[in-house]
Amino acid sequence: MTIIIAFISQKGGVGKSTLARALAREISLGGINVKIADLDTQQGTCVDWQRVRLNEKILPSISVEAFSNAEQALKISHLHDLFIIDGPARTSKATLEIAKNANLIIQPTGASVDDLKPAIKEFHALFKAGISKNKLFFALNRIGTDAEDAECRRYINDAGYNILKGYLPERPAYRQSQNMGYSIIETPYKGLQLKAQILIQSIVDNIHDS
Repeated sequence: MTIIIAFISQKGGVGKSTLARALAREISLGGINVKIADLDTQQGTCVDWQRVRLNEKILPSISVEAFSNAEQALKISHLHDLFIIDGPARTSKATLEIAKNANLIIQPTGASVDDLKPAIKEFHALFKAGISKNKLFFALNRIGTDAEDAECRRYINDAGYNILKGYLPERPAYRQSQNMGYSIIETPYKGLQLKAQILIQSIVDNIHDS
C-alpha cells in the first residue's frame, strides 16, 4: 500500500522542498521505493536539486519528477511505496485534492504571526472541507531560539493542530548543503544535522501512526 505525504503551504519559501528532500533521502536509505512529485512547475526546486545530486554522484539517488497538476501526479502514486508531494508554492484548488489522498499533510511555517495566521487559516479551510485534524501537521522552520519555538507551539496548540517534534533553526549551512545536492540531514555540522533528524524522524513516526 502506498503512503502519500504532502507538503503544502499558503505561500512560497517556507520549507516544503527542504523537508520533502530530507524525508525522501531518509526513507531511501532503507531501500524503499520513494518518489518526490514536484508540483511547483515555476520553481522546480526538487527537480533542480536532484539534477545537482546526480551530477555529484551523491547516494542514495532520489527519484524526482515534475507534474503539471495534482491529478497527474496521483495517477502514478500507486507505483511507489512512499509518494512525497511537494505542492505548489501557494495553495489552490488542487490542495484539497492532494489532502484528500494524502496520509499526512505537512505545512511548514516560520515563527512570525505573518506566517502563522495564514497557515492556520489554510488548515481551518481543509478541516472545514472534511480533512481530519489527525492528518494535519505543522513543521516549524527558520526558528531563532527555543523560546521562539515554545511560543509557536502555544500559538498552534491554541488553534487545535498537531506539531512535529523539533524545529529547523535559521542557518546558512542548511542552504549550502542543499545547493550542493545534499539534504538538511546530510550537512557536515553534527548539531544542525541532529536538529534536522529530529524533525524528519517525527514525520516517519507519524507515518507509522497514520
